[in-house]
Amino acid sequence: MESAGPHPALGVDYGDARIGIAATDPLGILAHPVETIDVSRTDPLERIEAIVRAREVKTLVVGLPLRTDGTEGAASEKVRAFADRLAARLPELPLVLVDEAYTTISAAAKLRESGRNARKQKGVIDQAAAVEILNVWMERGT
Repeated sequence: MESAGPHPALGVDYGDARIGIAATDPLGILAHPVETIDVSRTDPLERIEAIVRAREVKTLVVGLPLRTDGTEGAASEKVRAFADRLAARLPELPLVLVDEAYTTISAAAKLRESGRNARKQKGVIDQAAAVEILNVWMERGT
């Protein structure tokens, strides 16, 4: 049975060194970590496209870092440029930008609560931040 609607969705926490990836289940009930892409070792666009195809992703959700006053800065420009390249690579998929303010902080807090040290697990924090990005998007009523 093919899922209707925006799920599964792929969450992307973009960073210069690492990109955290998370996904929702086909019904959009839960988001879960998928992997962390090491940009120095892997072409992120190629890897994301492979994940999209393997998981039959219907929507791309990219975290956009906004300043606390809601304006965009240099980090936002980098994310928008990456999102543009991703959209060009996968033009058939809708791409949504979501304010990722505090997602990394929230992810680190949740890892601490589960007894994990976020600083020692940078790859995990990127995936957890991508999960938080998807949670923000789903809470908005996708």
